[in-house]
Amino acid sequence: IYQHYQKLSLGFYRRNNTGDLMNRATEDVNRVRMYVGPAIMYTINTFVLSVLIIWSMFDVNSKLAIYCLLPLPFLVIIIYYVNTLIFKKSGKIQERLSELSSFVQERFSGIRIIKSYVREDYTRNMFEIQSNEYKRDSMSLVKVSALFYPTMLLLIGLSTILTIYVGGNQVMNGSITAGNIAEFIIYINQLTFPVTMLGWVTSLIQRAAASQKRINEFLDIPSDIQSTNNEEKEIDGNIKFDNVSFVYPDTGIVALKNLSFEIKSGEFVAIIGKTGSGKSTLANLIMRMYDVEDGAINVDGENLKTLNLKNYRSQIGFVPQEVFLFSDTIKNNIAFGLDQVTDNEVYNAAKNASVYNNIIDFEEKFETMLGERGITLSGGQKQRVSIARALIKSPKVLIFDDCLSAVDTKTEEEILQNLGKIMIGKTSILIAHRISTIKNADKILVLDDGKITEQGTHN
Repeated sequence: IYQHYQKLSLGFYRRNNTGDLMNRATEDVNRVRMYVGPAIMYTINTFVLSVLIIWSMFDVNSKLAIYCLLPLPFLVIIIYYVNTLIFKKSGKIQERLSELSSFVQERFSGIRIIKSYVREDYTRNMFEIQSNEYKRDSMSLVKVSALFYPTMLLLIGLSTILTIYVGGNQVMNGSITAGNIAEFIIYINQLTFPVTMLGWVTSLIQRAAASQKRINEFLDIPSDIQSTNNEEKEIDGNIKFDNVSFVYPDTGIVALKNLSFEIKSGEFVAIIGKTGSGKSTLANLIMRMYDVEDGAINVDGENLKTLNLKNYRSQIGFVPQEVFLFSDTIKNNIAFGLDQVTDNEVYNAAKNASVYNNIIDFEEKFETMLGERGITLSGGQKQRVSIARALIKSPKVLIFDDCLSAVDTKTEEEILQNLGKIMIGKTSILIAHRISTIKNADKILVLDDGKITEQGTHN
């Protein structure tokens, strides 16, 4: 499941909550595991034991055995009805649990906003409402089980009564002995465990079926981004947009309209524009986080869709607008994009990102553990660690998506000077709002409403 999740495009994650993804990969998998283990084991055990007991009953007296098993058709009908009920209710319960998990995950992520706006009581009440809905649906399933088990025991009791009544008549007729009746009662008591297990196994199987259906809903979703080319080659960094239009498939928002431009290998290109003009979309398309339907993106003269995606992305240093750091050491966060890296490479990347001096001031230096999403660092420090993570790869193409917004102008100038040295002969794409950030660019593209309205240099 995790492997399949990683293959899916960004659009999938925009449409689905993290809590729901987690619930399907944990709770639903656990329910299916209960089917694969205990449910199958007890099903086999129940089947074998029931066959042996029923065969023994018919071997002793066929007529009495038939009367003893008269409640069996009613049991089959009840099981069929209960199975349908459990399947529906289990699916609904898992959906409620996913909603609850998503709610909790989102509120914990936004705890600072909740505290800042004094909304603790409000979120607690919302949590209580969702918890009660989950409790109500869970209790409805419990009620089904609570009625199911006594009904099965009632049918077993009915078999016992029929055995005594029919068997008693046969004893008086002299066709069987009282010992045979006792033998049948023992057989019926031995059937109590299989029948009880049948109810429990039925519940497990239907819960597992409902969970498997939820798991398959995502497993059956194909990846929007396909890469069939296994050829690995080094890119030069020439990027060309040819009449590219893009509409976000999940929202229908038109982000780019007939966009055409070329970034030559080794060029430093800056992209500016007001919020919502399509700058970040452009960066995501270059990274092939989405595929374009209209127009084409060519890299070194080849359509981006035909390139080996892993090989292509491994040669790009991408710093997104929304900085994300893992709950790990600063060193491991910087070295994340490489399998093997030396300490000196980490230090040099930190120096080029102008964050080295900040890191060595920490008590644990580069071994300092970051909290979730790097909450132990300031906004500017997180951006610079993210920049170091991109620079350590020595990328052929470097993309900065407005990742200097939390950095002061002096530090920004220092970072840009370092980039000018290490990106000589390599392609750099810088998305920004401040004019000071882009003044040294070889080319400046101005985006507005998904179209290029101007292009040129600062001078």
